[in-house]
Amino acid sequence: MLKKLIQKYKSLFIKKLKFGATSGVATLLDLALFTLLSSYLGFSNVRANIISSSCGMVINFLLQKRFVFTLRRNALVAFLLSALVSIGGIFLSTLIIKGLTDQVSFFSSFPLAAKVIATGIVFFYNFYLKKFVFERQISENQLK
Repeated sequence: MLKKLIQKYKSLFIKKLKFGATSGVATLLDLALFTLLSSYLGFSNVRANIISSSCGMVINFLLQKRFVFTLRRNALVAFLLSALVSIGGIFLSTLIIKGLTDQVSFFSSFPLAAKVIATGIVFFYNFYLKKFVFERQISENQLK
């Protein structure tokens, strides 16, 4: 019984590591694009976040479909549900960035720092909801 429990948590840990790695790749693209748009091309922080996060969303779906989750539903349905989750994450991260950059002078000077904080918070929201999107389960207790 203890061995089974350890294996279950090890599996969850490995899945979170893979999710973190694929999210990291997509996030690096997101952050680079955000910086390019906001710092060099003059886009507002909100507009830059929406564009960069949307690009990261598509890359993230493709990577997670390939390396992290076992797809247990139609790929188009999974993409659409994943997009809904990601849009919620983009909305949440945009609120965090807007709140931080409007309320704290440090973040208005360094919006990328606000973007990094927002990304960290949204990571957990994304993991559990995307686990459901791909595998139709939220917690490891539902494993068969």
